This record gives sequence, structure tokens and C-alpha cells, in this order.
Amino acid sequence: MNRALRAAAMSALLLSPAVLTACSAGQVSQTATQEQNLGNAADVGPLALRGLQLAYPTGGVYAPGTDARLIGTVASSATVDDTLVGIEGDGFTDVAVVDPSAPAAGAGAAGQLSIDVPAGGAVTMGTGQGPSVTLVGLSEELTVGQYLDVTFTFEEAGAVTVAVPVGVASRDLPRGEAFDFHEEGGAAEQGEGEGE
Repeated sequence: MNRALRAAAMSALLLSPAVLTACSAGQVSQTATQEQNLGNAADVGPLALRGLQLAYPTGGVYAPGTDARLIGTVASSATVDDTLVGIEGDGFTDVAVVDPSAPAAGAGAAGQLSIDVPAGGAVTMGTGQGPSVTLVGLSEELTVGQYLDVTFTFEEAGAVTVAVPVGVASRDLPRGEAFDFHEEGGAAEQGEGEGE
């Protein structure tokens, strides 16, 4: 019996380093290799929509009735040009487009949208390098981590609906004052008084 206990203890000691290192994150944790969410993506025919997001709102929250700038890229592997003719969704009332490369800036007559996507090329929206697209009249409050379902309709490729998230801040934001857990008269003392 003594030998059996010693053998069991010895095998436990020999196996414990292997067991401990197997579950350890060590120097390369899972989050070390993950990248920040930089918008959502979708494909429709030969078109790839990438980095779709709403610009980070001033103060961190879009209030109902405000507008949100749409950011993203449409890349084409097609052999013919295509045109983005519609952006729709339940979370906003209209779309405003300013395209500096178009003959007449704006969304066009009767709200007609027309953003050219060149064959084998790409068009970037909302970064100052292409058309500026704004979702007008948001119906609900939105903040980081929330999204709008937006349907993009192309003349040739068809339509695709994408969950477009509210983007994160691209710069460090100032932090408020640290919370004082030792403050007198806090919630803990109030809770103690209620129990008496």
C-alpha cells in the first residue's frame, strides 16, 4: 500500500507541470492575436463590401434624429462597371450623398443614389477619398457595440443587407475621474441601513 501511494504521488508530481502549462496562456494569449473590429464585410456577386461602419459619434452616442456618416469600401472584381443605386434601412429616414467626382454633387432627383464602382477597382466612402454618404434621421439612440441593418443595392450585382456597427474612437479619449470605492455614505452603507 505504501508503494502504491508513493507511485501515485510521484506520477501526480511528474504530470502536474504538463497539466499546468497546457492550460496556461503564457506569453501569447488569445487576445494578443485578435484584431480590433474595423467594421463588417459582405459579398454580393463580384463586389466585396469591406470595413462597413458608422463613424464614431461625438460624445460616444448618436441621439435619435441625428445623422451618421457611413464608412466603407466597395471593391470590384467584375469586368464591367457597376453602380450603387440604393442604401436603405429601418433605422434611418434618408440618405445624403456628396460625391466630388460626380458632375452634380448630391443624391440626385427624387433621392436617386448613384455611386459608380469601376470594374476591377474600388470606391471608398466616408474617408475624404471618395463620396461622403450620410444616413439621415436615425430613429433610435446608437452607441459603440450597436448596429443598423443596411441594405446596399447595386445595378448589376443586386442587393445585400449588412449589420453596420457604430465604430470605435480612432484616438485615445480622455477619461473621467476614477471611482472612489471608499467614499463615505456610499451604496454599501445605505444597504446596511436598510437591513436594520
